[in-house]
Amino acid sequence: MPVTPPLPIDLSGIRLDPNQRLARQLYQALRERILDGRLRSRSRLPASRDLATLLGVSRNTVTRAFDQLYAEGYIDGRVGDGTYVAELAGGQRPPAPEASGPAPGTALQRLQRHHLPAPVAGPPRAFRVGVPAFDLFPFDTWARLQARFWRKPSAARLGYGDPAGDPVLRELVAAYLRNTRGLDCDPTQVVITCGAQQAISLCAQLLVEPGDRVAVENPGYRAAGHAFAVAGAQLCGVSVDDDGLDTAELARLGICRLAYVTPSHQYPTGVTLSLARRLELLEWAERCDGWIVEDDYDGEYRYSGTPLAPLAALDRLGRVLYVGTFCKIAFPALRLGYLVLPKRLAGAFAQRRALDMRHSEIGTQAVMAEFIAAGHFQRHIRRMRKAARARRDALLRDWPVAIPGCAPMPPVEAGLHLCVRVDSLARERELIAAAQKVGVELNGLSDYWLEESEVPVDNRAGLVLGFAAVPEAQIAEAIRTLRTAWRL
Repeated sequence: MPVTPPLPIDLSGIRLDPNQRLARQLYQALRERILDGRLRSRSRLPASRDLATLLGVSRNTVTRAFDQLYAEGYIDGRVGDGTYVAELAGGQRPPAPEASGPAPGTALQRLQRHHLPAPVAGPPRAFRVGVPAFDLFPFDTWARLQARFWRKPSAARLGYGDPAGDPVLRELVAAYLRNTRGLDCDPTQVVITCGAQQAISLCAQLLVEPGDRVAVENPGYRAAGHAFAVAGAQLCGVSVDDDGLDTAELARLGICRLAYVTPSHQYPTGVTLSLARRLELLEWAERCDGWIVEDDYDGEYRYSGTPLAPLAALDRLGRVLYVGTFCKIAFPALRLGYLVLPKRLAGAFAQRRALDMRHSEIGTQAVMAEFIAAGHFQRHIRRMRKAARARRDALLRDWPVAIPGCAPMPPVEAGLHLCVRVDSLARERELIAAAQKVGVELNGLSDYWLEESEVPVDNRAGLVLGFAAVPEAQIAEAIRTLRTAWRL
């Protein structure tokens, strides 16, 4: 039998998975050895036939790997003289330790402290916060509209779109807000976003300079605070009472660039910003030359009386940026929201958004526009409001009357969640841990406070309960499970 001649270099350790692309694996293995110096410059590589025999693959596999290495400049050769590792301009380096590399800059350091937690996995469960009744969404209607759009889309809509959003959708959003929320706005002031979070992030990017002070509700929506902090803002927590953001405390902060608020249904306490406080907040913005970012969180869900006018509807000086989303009416995965901006800012916000992602996916915008124009959106809002009220009533009816260490259930006139105060942080954690053991999902109010809050930790305790995610029967079952877990 012929004897395979010894290879001029050591290629031991190369293992190819027959279930993956062999040529690609061989290319990557050889490239790695060239870069880290195991295959030194001017080292002669084995002939393709010899290497194929060693590895048990076809010669074509080796040839394809060599061709890719030739194309990228890792190897070269001369006819009749074999194939060699090329002289690399930057030299060859040993494998870098995991901790090597430049030190993270200030932006990365801020991100390490201010980022969103991983989303909760799995389908909605009772008491999950921030989730509407998307089991009621008319997916058949949505699918029909989507199929109609993509069956023969206009060629004019298949190129790059307006970074401010689809013109038809912006016109419909402006009309909807004029009719239902009393906002005096036109389509040129509307910028379509990928949900409320991107809208808040744009405000942080364009309105805040590193070192600026930004007022946020405390407790409040931490994801908004993270966006401003990553932009370099100094977060200043402002207390929330039964009338919403404490505007007197805000005034005592002194110079402050911006205030972020959730006036319709404060997140997470559930209170509504009173009319007097709304007017005081607008006066603050004028006096301090500041901005107000109004997140109309759960603004469509009001169960009694007439909703108070948004701050943006009361604004006469162009100080308020209004954040809205379709995700609390449709479903979170939709990722479709909007910003209503003072006219002098609209163009700049569209330009900044284009640098991140050019524009939102056109099909979803077009389908939502048709969904609104055909009346499906308004009908769905009425259905969602009715379902949310029924699910709220189920929670209020079945919730235990007396839970040791817990305050009574508060009245709930708006929104998709409520907050029950708890006597101490230890009791909050005890209740949540017992619920987790039996598969019931609860959120602690203590998680919504800024870390540097001066409020004593026991005064931060509570339970935040969403009530819209699942039907009434599942709410009742979850409460029965809690009664057993809490030994009530």
